[in-house]
Amino acid sequence: MQTFHEFMPGYRLNEYLLVISPNEDLRNRINYIKKEFQEKYKSPPASAKPHITLAKFVTWNMMEEKIINRFQHISMGVCPFKIELKDFGSYPSHTIYINVTTKIPVQNLIKDLRSTQRMMKAHPDYDPHFIADPHFTVARKLKPWQYEKGWLEYSHLHFSAKIVADNMLLLKRPLGDLKYQVVRSFDFLNMPVATTQGELFG
Repeated sequence: MQTFHEFMPGYRLNEYLLVISPNEDLRNRINYIKKEFQEKYKSPPASAKPHITLAKFVTWNMMEEKIINRFQHISMGVCPFKIELKDFGSYPSHTIYINVTTKIPVQNLIKDLRSTQRMMKAHPDYDPHFIADPHFTVARKLKPWQYEKGWLEYSHLHFSAKIVADNMLLLKRPLGDLKYQVVRSFDFLNMPVATTQGELFG
């Protein structure tokens, strides 16, 4: 069965991921926890690099430049903010993660990003997804026994860290591919951004 974009030569659907990446020290600490969990409970690997997902969406390759410009505009007005991590949480019965306790700055950023969702939905089969509960995944797609045994242990473990988020990262992969590549980093510059509606969408 042919997909919609195969009828349109020169058009390609990409899957995009907008994330906040931790610094190297925190990335190494989280990777150690992920690897330890995976070895102990034989769980499938979580995403390769630790991150907080802000948004996931699928759209045409030709929309990329407009979306980049919009993200650039949003990020210029964002003040770098502190992210605090504390202990572990879970989504029964399939995912265990590290809690982000300072959710409001992340959620405010996601609220700003929602203004771009019209550009993120270029295909009727794919709705953009904005994360409501920011976190760092330790293990996902767990079988019931992996979740139950893992959560029994990790619900009693402690973890704490603080980082400053000063940028967000846009990743992409052709729809159906496994590996993401970096598109652009957007620095949070805390600049006054005054733009008319016409300039935003012109």
